[in-house]
Parts: sequence; C-alpha cells; structure tokens
Amino acid sequence: MQYQSTRDKSQQVSASQAILQGLSAEGGLFVPKQLPGLSEPQLERMVRQDYIQRAQEVLGSFLGDFSPSEIEACLKGAYDEKKFSGSQIAPLVRLGENMYLLELWHGPTCAFKDMALQLLPRFMTAASQKSGDGKEIVILVATSGDTGKAALEGFCDVPGIRIVVFYPEEGVSPLQKLQMATQEGNNVFVAAIQGNFDDAQGGVKKLFCNPQVTAMLQEQNRVFSSANSINWGRLLPQIVYYVSAYCDLVRDEQIALGDPINVCVPTGNFGNILAAYYAKQMGLPIHKLICASNKNNVLADFIQTGTYDRNRPFYTTTSPSMDILISSNLERLLFHLMDEDDAAVRQLMERLKNEGRYTVSRQVLSRLQADFDSGFSDEEETAATIKRLFNTYSYLCDPHTAVAVSVYESYRSRTGDDTKTVIASTANPFKFPQAVLAALGCEIQQTDEFEIARKLEELSGSKMPGQLAGLREKPVRFIESFSKDHMEDALVRALQNG
Repeated sequence: MQYQSTRDKSQQVSASQAILQGLSAEGGLFVPKQLPGLSEPQLERMVRQDYIQRAQEVLGSFLGDFSPSEIEACLKGAYDEKKFSGSQIAPLVRLGENMYLLELWHGPTCAFKDMALQLLPRFMTAASQKSGDGKEIVILVATSGDTGKAALEGFCDVPGIRIVVFYPEEGVSPLQKLQMATQEGNNVFVAAIQGNFDDAQGGVKKLFCNPQVTAMLQEQNRVFSSANSINWGRLLPQIVYYVSAYCDLVRDEQIALGDPINVCVPTGNFGNILAAYYAKQMGLPIHKLICASNKNNVLADFIQTGTYDRNRPFYTTTSPSMDILISSNLERLLFHLMDEDDAAVRQLMERLKNEGRYTVSRQVLSRLQADFDSGFSDEEETAATIKRLFNTYSYLCDPHTAVAVSVYESYRSRTGDDTKTVIASTANPFKFPQAVLAALGCEIQQTDEFEIARKLEELSGSKMPGQLAGLREKPVRFIESFSKDHMEDALVRALQNG
C-alpha cells in the first residue's frame, strides 16, 4: 500500500517511509491511497480472536512493506501483559441500556495514547532497519498532556532514537506534568512552553519545515519524525480498538453481527475519532460518529456550521488534553471529503494559518454531517456527569470521558437515537484527582496531588494505579521553560545532551 500527502498527491511513499517521516516535506499529512475492506466474514472470524490477533489482521492490510512476523513481533512487544493490566487490553464496560465505555487506559501511563505509542517505536525501529541509512531519528512531540508521557515511555532508551517533548507550561494537570518531568532515559528531553498547546504544536510544525534546522540535522546524521497523531503510524493502531470493541459486542451477544453502533469520542486534535471514521469507511457497521468537545468547542461548531474558526477565546479546562483550537488531523478528513483535492486542502490550510478560519462548501458540509454529529460540554456539565455516573453506577471516570458521556446523553435526548453506543474512555480518573474529587462535591483543602488522590481513594473505594502513585518518590529531571518563539533553542539543548 502507498501513502500520499494531503497537500501534494505527487508525494507518495511506502508505509515504512510514512512512519519514519511523520510529516510530508511540504507540511501535508500522509493518508493511504486506498482503504482496505473489512468484510462481514472477516469480522465474524475476528469475533473469536483476541486483541493481538485482531490487530494483526487490521494492521497487516495497511503495512504492505512489513512482514507478518514483523507485525506480530511489534504487537507482542507492545501489548505485553507487564505493560497492560488485564488480558483484554481495551475492555468494554456497560453502563445503562445502550452505553458502553471503551476503557483505553490500562497501559503504562494510564491514558489511551499508550494503545498507539507502545506500538509506534517498534514500527519505527523496524522501518528504520529497512531504510538502512544509519541516521538517528529525532522525535518531536507537542502534547496537551497524555501524548507526551506515553511517547516518552514508549521511546525511552530505544536505540537510534531521541525524543523531545514540548508541553504548555500551564496547560496540563499537575500529575501529567510530573509524569513528564520525572521521565527516565538517556535519550529523552522535556521542555515547557510559555503558551498553550496550539503554540507548542505550531512550533513543532515550524521546526519540521525549517530549512536551517533540517540542514543542522543533516550535518549531525539525524532526521526528524513525529509521535503525534500527525504520524500515520500513531493513528493506525487506533483503528484497531474500534474494530475490537465491535467484535466484543458481538461476542458478548450485545449486538448481532452486522448491527450498527454509534461511536462517541472526546477529542481535541481529531485523531482518535478519525480512526473510528477510517474503521467505518473500511466497512465496520458504524451509524454515527459523535464528536465531543469541551468548552474549546471549535470542532463541534465546525461540524454544525461548516466554518472552522480558531479566532475565539482559549479556555484552560479540567479536560486539558482537549484544550486545542487547531485540530491537525481534521486535514486528513477534509482531504477525503473533498475528493482528494490537494490544492483545495492547501488553500484551506493557508487560510487557517493566515486568517485563522475557513468555510467548506455545502457539499462538503453535507458529506461531513452524513457521518458526524457533535456537541460540547462545559465545566459544570462535565462535573455533574462525573458525579452522576458515580452515584448511579459507582463508576469513577475522568473529565475527558465525562465530556463524551455528557455529549452522548445530549445527542440521544435530542435525536431519540437509541443505537448502542461505544464511548471512548481516554484516561484513568486518578490522573486528574483534584477535578474528579471536586466534581464529587468534596471540599479540597490541600494542594498535594497525592493527598487529594488518597482522599479520592477513600471516597470511591478505587485505588490509584501504582505507576501514578510511584511518581511521588521519583526525582524531577526536567524543569526548563522556553518562550514559544525559542523552541529551536530547546531542540539544540536536547541534541547537545545527546
């Protein structure tokens, strides 16, 4: 299978090249030239398989220059039982008659990013061996919280790879910050940015496309790549868990093979819900994709109106991984909805860069709304949802998951659609103990995150995962903060440390 750039279709590469490059030279994102099909007989077979076997089937249809044995080795290394608690990898939890939470946070960093970022380093190592150029790969990551730690954990001390993570100084939770600042490994570097996530993400894209920086890397026998969901190798594994969730519903006799489901995803950068869109385009019976936004509701507005406008207030919320106004992966969807018109995509991206907004045609909006619905949940609604789920089901969820549940409940009330719905649950609630405890109505007097977590344990009867509780004893390694206009200085520092 070949991959092409959303901004220049003449740029075509293999799967391993797309994974190694991360981003096309002119700034476009790689997408497959054609999507493989997912037939009903294939789904019927996958119902009887475990998660790794299902992943082998899905990934094998996309990774044309990887052998089956290479893919199997990558999968078994990524989803090792020492890394993921429980044999199901991504279990479904039923809440109510038609609502199922897909728990994607049983990996080493307690967030859904582990599902892809335990696999991507293995893909990248295998791809690098195919290229045979001997260059060190420099991974650049912008994070709104969870991607940073998951990428650091996945790439820690991987030979031939160095990773540099940028995060907004005031835009992540205290525990997310501590997870990154205490990261072990000789090939890692973490820097805070004085700005928001969009500043960090924009700075990373500028570094990718900066000819002086590229020349510096060439002199050092290094090359850039990315672990953000702009990298196809990061997005691809996310398709698997939607396919697997459907198979689990059939296996558990919650639906019959061929019955449609809805999928609701809390998203800021659009990658997680885009993976569900690809699963639907492959043939997975998905009726509606419900895009859930927090107070930074740029995506919800776009789906409803066809106008994408980042010229609006930026809010710091209790669901920081969604505090994003520039959703990179939306570019991939636009490319497909616009019949792969790369010139039109370039024009929209230029408008977004220069004017901060664009509007798609009526035809594109109609195609968009045929597959997607949307809504947003403000801070009060999100907190009320956390409390309601706990009081009703004794289920503790994090603020991002609560955003999705709130939006789904509004969607169902508005439309009357009672299709069984899978909701992506993206983080362990103990990553956000202060927000969750406050939502449950408890007065918080202390500022120590671990004391707050202890109180949450007492109230809920749940335990803080060991990988989070253990952060208390780990030394802080990374404390540096850089202006958003001086991210190149941070990169130079990181490479000097190497």
